[in-house]
Amino acid sequence: MTESIGIVTPQTLHIDQPLALVSGALLPQYDLRFETYGELNAQRNNAILICHALSGDHHVAGYHEGDDKPGWWNDYIGPGKPIDTNHFFVVCSNNLGSCRGSTGPTSINPETGKVYGADFPIVTCRDWVQSQNQLRQHLAIEQWAAVVGGSMGGMQVMQWAIDYPERLRHGIVIAAALKLSAQNIAFNEVARRAIMSDPEFHEGQFIEAGTTPKGGLALARMLGHLTYLSDDMMGAKFGRELRADKLKYSFDVEFQVESYLRYQGEKFATKQNFDANTYLLMTKALDYFDPASEFGNDLSAAFAKTQAKFLVVSFTSDWRFSPARSREIVRALLDNDIDVCYAEVESEHGHDAFLLPNTHYEGIFRAYMRRVEQECAQA
Repeated sequence: MTESIGIVTPQTLHIDQPLALVSGALLPQYDLRFETYGELNAQRNNAILICHALSGDHHVAGYHEGDDKPGWWNDYIGPGKPIDTNHFFVVCSNNLGSCRGSTGPTSINPETGKVYGADFPIVTCRDWVQSQNQLRQHLAIEQWAAVVGGSMGGMQVMQWAIDYPERLRHGIVIAAALKLSAQNIAFNEVARRAIMSDPEFHEGQFIEAGTTPKGGLALARMLGHLTYLSDDMMGAKFGRELRADKLKYSFDVEFQVESYLRYQGEKFATKQNFDANTYLLMTKALDYFDPASEFGNDLSAAFAKTQAKFLVVSFTSDWRFSPARSREIVRALLDNDIDVCYAEVESEHGHDAFLLPNTHYEGIFRAYMRRVEQECAQA
């Protein structure tokens, strides 16, 4: 656990006031599971909010008691790391609709006394930001020094800058887009159909039925994982390597890449025990994200009230959220004379690159966070 935050303990904020969702539904009450690292300074101006991606959660750094696996962004958050907990107070919450402690499909519906399951309402990026703003108020933080996120988390960063422009000084958007392409929406739909076609799905009420659509969820994860990697990365890692000495000419697993994908799908559906309804909700929220749609599809108009400064980062081999999509974000910000830095980082790791060690990426990230740190000290 060298250079780690060490052991961390999740917290839960219970909010009794109803949350009106974009869909028109109402959550009468809800919980937000979250973790914090570092200390809030006397000026209360050094708080960083981390927004997680599709299968992520609030456990972004450090270790849970008895667990040898660190948080999902442990390489970048901690003492002496780019987001340095010696200087910043870091907050990360689990999104509503998830299955990692915040209210979601696996929670009890207070109106029925039963697990929500498929009855949990559709949630959007805007709903997540609205609930995160409740957490901000609970922590008595007037303004985030920065809101940071990769992939789906980057979409939340942009939503924060649009909906609460006065509540963040910096937005850091990594490997994200202003909206999904038709191809991305199609990938998500195939993943959802894999889950919903599983005979154990039971129209989303599988918990009540005592089953789990493991097969469908594993297929959905296999497809998702495939899109997170680049062709070059998969070629370098697996090529056409066989599992055995010779071909068997059957439909069993014969290539190493097949074995790898099956393992990833099985692990996600069993060992990680991710909820299938949560997977449906998260992919739908990705599909719906399109802030410019409220402004006549004018990307620049969407950021007209934004006050934050920005760092936007993309990766050369990311074909799911390509550099071209990040440059669209940059252009929309520049159209509003917003202070924005843009970096396109060489990487062979595809979309997953934002989670992995990379010297160039780390250097850019660290330099920008020093700028944020200096502003906190000067305020």
